[in-house]
Amino acid sequence: MSSLFGGGGSSSSGGLNPERVEMALTEMDTVTDLFNRMVSSCQNKCIARYAEADLSKGEAVCIDRCVSKYHEVYGKVGDKLKVRGEQKS
Repeated sequence: MSSLFGGGGSSSSGGLNPERVEMALTEMDTVTDLFNRMVSSCQNKCIARYAEADLSKGEAVCIDRCVSKYHEVYGKVGDKLKVRGEQKS
């Protein structure tokens, strides 16, 4: 994990790279936001009420599909943003 923050053993500066730290924090915030939105959306869509401790089969299938769609869309958006970033460079 130290290489993520620029503090690998072969680093000559001996300190953290502030730019990499900021990038890592931004990425963590983005992933956390995605997760929270996904949980809220899929929960509202798939679970009408909490009648039992476990999810019913229908609720579990709905949650699986919902999470899969979120993951697929997130990947597509990421790919589009990557292409745009490369075009600007």
